[in-house]
Amino acid sequence: MNRTPAVRTVGRDPRPGAVPRPGAPEVWLLPDPAGYLRTRGPDAAALLAAAERRRAAALAPPRARLRYTAAHLLLRELLGAYLHRDPADVTFVRERCPHCGAPHGRPRVADAALHFSLSRGGGPVLLAFGDAPVGVDAAAVPSPSAAAEIARLLHPGERADLAALPAADRPAACARCWTRKEAYLKGVGTGFVTGPAEVRVGAGPEPVRTGPWRVVDLPLGGAAAVAACAYRERTGGPVRWWRRRDRGG
Repeated sequence: MNRTPAVRTVGRDPRPGAVPRPGAPEVWLLPDPAGYLRTRGPDAAALLAAAERRRAAALAPPRARLRYTAAHLLLRELLGAYLHRDPADVTFVRERCPHCGAPHGRPRVADAALHFSLSRGGGPVLLAFGDAPVGVDAAAVPSPSAAAEIARLLHPGERADLAALPAADRPAACARCWTRKEAYLKGVGTGFVTGPAEVRVGAGPEPVRTGPWRVVDLPLGGAAAVAACAYRERTGGPVRWWRRRDRGG
């Protein structure tokens, strides 16, 4: 059975003291990206690299630009705190894809053995850090009709898991399955290169173990969104969970 992540609430300006201990990824939640950016001032984006600023500017919806900027700024601040360096000096590279060998695999810090993952899509902004490969994902719970469409894309075993549930429970279970799958594939570094039905992580109450990878559901404190973290186990510690709480908006 997967361990339930420990939930810790920190103050306005939390800073990690050291790289996460072996086998214990740390997950950070940013529930209010707009409020976070307001606390950082109008020039906060200057901390990002030129490529990050170009990527943010290319995102059409203002909300997407805001979430991208907040997530990447917080990523740099936390990496700087973990590594004891200026956040602006953190540089990123891409690992080679395990599937095809091209340099579009997992992002990582260029000169440090600290792994990270980021989720800024449909659910809350989440960041995960660990001494081994890690992935994190969050998603809003879909409508029943959207969940039925998503279910058709899943592994046969996961479709069976969903079919065994009451109809009212299927949308949340479908979202849990999808976030587990996304988190695992982010950690592996392949993405959906072979289709979502090729990997089974389970749609039931407990995730299905995949080799050395452990997948855990993360508690978000509400019913509108779900999240999951996947990490390659070494010593088998629990996920440590942090909630970013900034004043404003």
